[in-house]
Amino acid sequence: MQHQTTYPTQTHQLLRPARAAIYARVSSDQQAERQTIGSQVSDLLARAATDGRDIGEEFRFLDDGQSGASLVRPALERLRDLVAMAAIDVVYVHAPDRLARSYAHQAVLIEEFARTGTQVVFLNRPIGQSPEDNLLLQLQGMFAEYERARMLERSRRGKRYLAHVGSVSVLSRAPYGYGYVGRGAGGGVARFEVIEEKAQVVRHIFQWVGHDRVSLSAISRRLFEAGVPSPTGNAHWSRSMLWTLLSNPAYAGQAVFGKNTSIPWHPPLRPARGRARDRPEMTITLDWKSRSRSTGTRSQGAQTPVSPDPSVSRALGQDCRTSHYRSCVV
Repeated sequence: MQHQTTYPTQTHQLLRPARAAIYARVSSDQQAERQTIGSQVSDLLARAATDGRDIGEEFRFLDDGQSGASLVRPALERLRDLVAMAAIDVVYVHAPDRLARSYAHQAVLIEEFARTGTQVVFLNRPIGQSPEDNLLLQLQGMFAEYERARMLERSRRGKRYLAHVGSVSVLSRAPYGYGYVGRGAGGGVARFEVIEEKAQVVRHIFQWVGHDRVSLSAISRRLFEAGVPSPTGNAHWSRSMLWTLLSNPAYAGQAVFGKNTSIPWHPPLRPARGRARDRPEMTITLDWKSRSRSTGTRSQGAQTPVSPDPSVSRALGQDCRTSHYRSCVV
């Protein structure tokens, strides 16, 4: 009879170091330009070093100038992809409002991370499992939503007041041919300054349309042959770009603030015919001399001749050197 010798088997468990990552975010572009996100990164790296974790560049997820009201953010998308693959064990975040402004979004992200075993560590207060800890997290999320709503309201009222007093700082950008001078460089008053090289191009465009009755396609060819780049830096000027320039009321001495508004998203349904959405508009009158607004163009369909207006030639001269906003009509 043969005896079979058995040997006890030992289970070897492979242990790997915990892979950690950090996430930081700032909302506005001004904060991104001032590198205010650097303070968050230094605090997060210091906390990770205290826990004995070294975080490389590939595990530093930074969203510069990204709003916390949306979950569609470049760095957050990459972080969520790695978490879904169970590639990250610990995520360091400075505060819950840096992860998301809305409490609903915070709950979604924390639950998504917990489903794959990823721990979220907030520097201001760790997350616990007690009802009191969950209540505190909910309160922080609600206060973050309230703070954002108040911030947007203060910003809206401040911009509207500046538009009433005629400040150009409320406008998105300076039109082609002008440069924006901020309040710091302008002695406390924001203004537009004429860039003579580009202003000469604008004068030629209005002269070709108003006097020579040249089509937009011909103007585009002339600018391309002269080597004049478009406002976006392209070699070709599109007809839509020329039409936008010609129909811009800023060259007539006026600018509109508040003509666009943000509305909640609705399913794409057929709009009611004959109805237009009312939008509150604010007209800012410039301290320029009057110029005729007739800019005759030739479309691909029917061509409408435009009689030349002598007031256009006066505006194409030296009358548009100033760019000081004077009054505002609501």
